[in-house]
Amino acid sequence: MPRIALLLPGGGARSAWQVGVLRAIAGWYPPGSALPFPVVCGTSAGAINAAVLAAGAADFVRASEALARVWGGFRTGQVFRAGTLDMLRSGLHLLLALVSGGWLLPMPRSLLDNSPLGALLAREVNFGALARAVTAGRPDSVAVTATSLSDAESVTFVQTSRPFSSWEHVGRRGTPAALGVEHLMASAAIPLLFPPVAMAGSHYGDGALRQSTPFAPAIHLGADRVLVIGVRHPGVGRGLPGSAPNIAEQFGFMLDSLFIEGLQADLERLNRINALLVGHRPGPVPFGMRHVETLVLQPERDPVDAALAHRDAMPASLRALLRILGARGARGGRLISYLLFESAYTRELIAAGEHAAARRRAEISAFLGLDRAYGARID
Repeated sequence: MPRIALLLPGGGARSAWQVGVLRAIAGWYPPGSALPFPVVCGTSAGAINAAVLAAGAADFVRASEALARVWGGFRTGQVFRAGTLDMLRSGLHLLLALVSGGWLLPMPRSLLDNSPLGALLAREVNFGALARAVTAGRPDSVAVTATSLSDAESVTFVQTSRPFSSWEHVGRRGTPAALGVEHLMASAAIPLLFPPVAMAGSHYGDGALRQSTPFAPAIHLGADRVLVIGVRHPGVGRGLPGSAPNIAEQFGFMLDSLFIEGLQADLERLNRINALLVGHRPGPVPFGMRHVETLVLQPERDPVDAALAHRDAMPASLRALLRILGARGARGGRLISYLLFESAYTRELIAAGEHAAARRRAEISAFLGLDRAYGARID
């Protein structure tokens, strides 16, 4: 069997779609089956999903159901403080810092306080179980990527039971670690929105900031195949309007670039390498390259549409802040699609992920070797 890696890129609230896909795939395996991916890699919200899966790796169905339970019951207050007093305090702090030039108050480290997310992760992610799963070899490697703001590089923290050699290239490196809440919080620290995380002698921000080669950790960890569960609709991306874009639109565009563009560019590079190797004559492979198969799953419907349909589920104080930034009507859809941690939205994305996976069941099953492993008939 090939060595298959699961790659879960970031996407804020959009990452609920990943949960639906995983829940559908888990249902195709016999009850009580272990997680079928020996390598699990995640960034930002994808890193959180990766950690939950790895911690529950002994039972893939149960782990995917645990993810669906948390994501399906989300409230914004579980991720960041969004009460009226919290929003007012944040706004006044920023205003006084700007008006006084930093004399009355220093500039805030972030717009939002995501300490509730840290508490949620401490409750929901069993890092002891994750360590035991890795020791048992199912999965044998879990990788979480964050960005070192102090060193201006992408850092992948790897917990593994296999012989491991740290890697170091221009702007990125991989290092062994015993994963914990701080690694997930660092990986999900979206710049400006959430504060950086102090860890290992550095300050870290969202893993997508400097992750120009998202496939690299999986390949370094020996993957022959990589299943990617993304969060971007594969159609033509929505550009900014012809009129001058406001702050909310620019912020949403920045998040699109942060979470999505690096993955697409790296996929193009990997496909070119694969094409080169297919045409390579027998003999030594140049630069130690090897062929790596990929299967990329993406939403069939743009998450922006679902976000706009459920925007009223947001706390009124958060909607007011976003309106000040310019998120009015359709112009705020892109930004809202990343911040709408409310069950009405996340449940729709979970259901959409399950539906999309069911439509591509034969393709996904063949990629994972499900038919060969269990002799199952794939419809």
